[in-house]
Amino acid sequence: MKEHNRLPFFGLGFVVPYWKQYRGLAVAMVLCGLLGSVTDAMFPLFQRYAVNHFVGGKTLDTMGIFFAAYLVTLLLRALLNGSSAYLTNKMEVSLDFSIRRDVFAHLQELSLSYYNQNGVGYIHARVISDVDRIGGLCSWMLMNLIWEGSYLLYIIVIMLTICPPLGALLLLLMPIEAVFCFYFQHRLTRLGRQVREANSKVTADYNEGITGARTIKTLVAEGEMERRFDADAGEMYRTSVHMGRYRGGLRAVIDLTANLGLALILWRGGGMALNGVLAIGTLSAFTVYAINMTGSVQEVAEVLESLINAQVNIERVHTLLSQQPDVVDTPEVIARYGTSLQPKRENWEPLCGDVEFRDVTFHYPDGEEIILSHFDLKVPQGASVAIVGETGAGKSTLVNLVCRFFEPTEGAVLIDGRDARERSQLWLHSSIGYVLQTPHLFSGTVLENLRYGNPEATMEEIELACRRVCADQVIARMEHGYDSQVGEGGEMLSTGEKQLLSFARAILSDPRILILDEATSSVDTLTEQIIQQAISEVTRGRTSFIIAHRLSTIRGADTILMVKDGQIVERGRHSELMKRRGAYFRLYMRQFERETADRLLDKE
Repeated sequence: MKEHNRLPFFGLGFVVPYWKQYRGLAVAMVLCGLLGSVTDAMFPLFQRYAVNHFVGGKTLDTMGIFFAAYLVTLLLRALLNGSSAYLTNKMEVSLDFSIRRDVFAHLQELSLSYYNQNGVGYIHARVISDVDRIGGLCSWMLMNLIWEGSYLLYIIVIMLTICPPLGALLLLLMPIEAVFCFYFQHRLTRLGRQVREANSKVTADYNEGITGARTIKTLVAEGEMERRFDADAGEMYRTSVHMGRYRGGLRAVIDLTANLGLALILWRGGGMALNGVLAIGTLSAFTVYAINMTGSVQEVAEVLESLINAQVNIERVHTLLSQQPDVVDTPEVIARYGTSLQPKRENWEPLCGDVEFRDVTFHYPDGEEIILSHFDLKVPQGASVAIVGETGAGKSTLVNLVCRFFEPTEGAVLIDGRDARERSQLWLHSSIGYVLQTPHLFSGTVLENLRYGNPEATMEEIELACRRVCADQVIARMEHGYDSQVGEGGEMLSTGEKQLLSFARAILSDPRILILDEATSSVDTLTEQIIQQAISEVTRGRTSFIIAHRLSTIRGADTILMVKDGQIVERGRHSELMKRRGAYFRLYMRQFERETADRLLDKE
């Protein structure tokens, strides 16, 4: 469970600055609500005048003026209704846009540790669901509160003005209505939250049942999946039925209080009308106000309840925006090198590629376990370093520190002889190419994905990069060539095809440091040979760090580091390490035996 920053006054301190960005729109929206509710409050007065003057007085004098005034009020109400809907919708989308823009920009600045501690689903819910709730609260809910709240105030003033005794009688009912509305609304909100949670479980059950169909059948787990679904769907059913009872109770209370108010008005007002104290038209207006008042009280209660519940959504988004990145440039570095959005490239020194770990100790911000302890390593410009070891040995930690995705807990990582913290993150990242084990392609065309490596690259440079890593063979097989769609995350391509395109994308920027994170572990043998040719090509003349899963792919590395528990236990070339018959030799032979056995099984 994530902690949230508690905000006073229902989180108004967070939303007010966004309102201020659209203060003109906000003022227009509020005025429409205030004036629109005035027109609503006017119609019973027209009814009162018509009954008293035309029916009671048995005359059609001033009928033209009355009709004109009624028509103008009707048109004004329609105009204000339409305008308020337009302005409210514009306010909602404007707030959603501003908050999402700020959240997205902030997410780009956060360090990798934040993504290690928070899952995609959690962040996605903040950006989509919570922002939607805040946008709706600050627009439609606000408009309902303004419209219905001001309508209540108007009719109270009108009723106390035209007939104080009847107005006071209705005011006595208002607190009773409010208490019942708040009670039922609170229960409905709580049950609605439980229904949403149960629905999430049912959705998850469907997702697992569909995506994991093969696994479920091989494990003969159909019965267990059905039992789990029945339990989650049953919980949702029972909660929904319970919620229906409260919804029915709320409607019954609203109907009861509305009719009770109407009965009191007819009883008390009818007696006053028979005694000549109250005009019939005034009594008819009061009956309309009595009926409408109950609905307005319910609407206000619902908005206030939503405001209370939405504080959680506001706090969660505020917490995200308040999150500070673990890796930041100092003010002095920013002054010289600029920021990620406003870089001062004219001050950037060329990067050569010398890398040194100097007495580096490291543990992740969200843990206390020491990953690296007093680690030292020098990698000269242009050298290729392969890093091998068991899972959790610290292989990825080394390259993450080189890329400055994390800062050393103690010691320093030097780039070209200077502490990496003395220059900007963007300066370093602009000279690093990173190819992941499972490469990520963006939705769009092949060409659009390649241009992420260098937006200013010419078509000739792009084609040359693809030929160098054999990616041109992949593109040639596609129906539309460079204009072919790759699908979300590159789903329309195989892992090997995505890998080759990611190589081409990486070298387009001509990086001086290249990181290959188990780039051949998820491909077949034939594709591995093609990728090996690509690796030989892209690493030539560049400082490269290769995290290897298949040890057969790193025999040509200048240096192989055998890492265990954050320490280098062996280092040297492949032939040297094999002669020592130590940890690397044992790991290599185990893997060689497994691969030999797999090939024999494939032949059979």
